[in-house]
Amino acid sequence: MDLIKSLLDFLLHLDRYLDLWANEYGVLLYAILFLIIFTETGLIFMPLLPGDSLLFAAGALAARPTNELSVWVIIPLLIIAALMGDNVNYFVGKYLGTKIKSRERILFFKREYIAETEKFYAKYGGRTVIIARFIPIVRTIAPFVAGAGSMSYGTYIKFCIMGAILWVTSISLLGYFFGNFPIVQKNFELVVFGIVGLSILPILFEFVKKKMR
Repeated sequence: MDLIKSLLDFLLHLDRYLDLWANEYGVLLYAILFLIIFTETGLIFMPLLPGDSLLFAAGALAARPTNELSVWVIIPLLIIAALMGDNVNYFVGKYLGTKIKSRERILFFKREYIAETEKFYAKYGGRTVIIARFIPIVRTIAPFVAGAGSMSYGTYIKFCIMGAILWVTSISLLGYFFGNFPIVQKNFELVVFGIVGLSILPILFEFVKKKMR
């Protein structure tokens, strides 16, 4: 329970934690940011790390003249982190996908999940990779299922690069230009919920549309 409370506090007050880390570690904070983004996108069992709010808070922190961080270093660095994580996740999915197809299931992945994934990617194509990038949890699962399914690496990496650039750049710059407004700083928890809410709108839209058919 204490661990859950600590994690929730970290997620809701990420701006304060980054501020503390910047004061304590200076430019080493770049490495911490890189590690968090890489872990969220690269490890299938770590989907709850705060990618969106981290990018927003990092952009806001970089806009302050009192710290050593630069948004123009953060953006390319975290694009690379996201791409590296995605590649690890894709090839883990490709390796396990072959095994899953020859068995009924491995851990919590069933053979039928791979079949459904292949249908989904066949219907919506590579744009799914870009859309998934902006949806928490889904962006961690998407590279794995792309590898486990039938999407070729050439197709995947093309859309993966576009998605990573759009995701990191847009949210980091939102934080950079708007994150230090007093109303945003005083209500960072609401901003976090707002980012998550906007991120899951595509899923809700598809769900409602499917129910109305």
